[in-house]
Amino acid sequence: MNPQSRLPLPQGNLLKGLVWLSIAILSWGALFSVAKRTLPVLDPFFLGSARYAVGVLLFIAILWIVEGKQALRYGGRFLPAAVFGLIGFCGFNLLVWWGLAYTRPEHASIIMALQTPMTALAVWLTRGMRPAPFTVGCIAAAIGGVLLVVTKGDLAHAWGSENAGGSLVGDLLVFLGAVCWVIYTMAGHHFSGWSPLRMTVLTCIPGAIGLIAINAFTIASGYSVLPTLDQIWSVKWQLAYFVVFTVVLGVLGFNNGVKYLGALNAMLMLNLIPIIVFAIEAGLGRSFAAIEIGGAAAVIGALATNNLYLRRRSTAGCRGRPEE
Repeated sequence: MNPQSRLPLPQGNLLKGLVWLSIAILSWGALFSVAKRTLPVLDPFFLGSARYAVGVLLFIAILWIVEGKQALRYGGRFLPAAVFGLIGFCGFNLLVWWGLAYTRPEHASIIMALQTPMTALAVWLTRGMRPAPFTVGCIAAAIGGVLLVVTKGDLAHAWGSENAGGSLVGDLLVFLGAVCWVIYTMAGHHFSGWSPLRMTVLTCIPGAIGLIAINAFTIASGYSVLPTLDQIWSVKWQLAYFVVFTVVLGVLGFNNGVKYLGALNAMLMLNLIPIIVFAIEAGLGRSFAAIEIGGAAAVIGALATNNLYLRRRSTAGCRGRPEE
């Protein structure tokens, strides 16, 4: 092992990583709050397709500039790129925005925070790599915290409409969207040799096509309605935010943050997003029950504690290995 891998991060890398991750967190922090207030104007199907129809064009341009036009070739990997792109970008967007129409932004942010422990469970189920008992305990605590937030301690009450205080149907849809993204994040071994940017772009293309196709189907079947130009123009700034910040800057910021700081540090900082969402909603007049605050604190605390535990294990493992 390279001795430098055990040294503190160089000051330049630390600063670059913090800047990139700050861009990602600020880009994603307001996502659910802005989307919730855009959905009455644009339905979930149009919102998802519009967000990525433009975003994928920007991604293609960035990949072409950074890696050249040859990076836009699939090289025989179109099928796995299409499958995981449809699951990740298409499935995630449809289910999360559809669910958000029936639930609250703070619920969505807390559920999305479960993606890290969900990934650990998925690796356990699919690859037999059981997490440490401490991690399993943190996962259980995080899931318990999410249940406190979404049910307020009353599962029967949570089945009602959102106006009556219920949101469980929407929460379940958001959870399924999170599952789609976990499946997507585990697809990296299918694209060995590709940079994170190339994988993102080449899987995003079929995902965006899928979103547009499903939106066209829902309009043709009468399930949804194509918004008017006046409606689209009325939320132009929201759409600009979705495309530029949440799609492009958010993804680039996170990928570069992982590059400079590592995945554990990046995931630790992402725990700030639910805090930002709760703060935004409180600033907009939303009041929270004590059990919701306690549940959110349990989720964030469990995830942060497990992250620090994994970092300590990683550091101890490095110190215990002989030099290579």
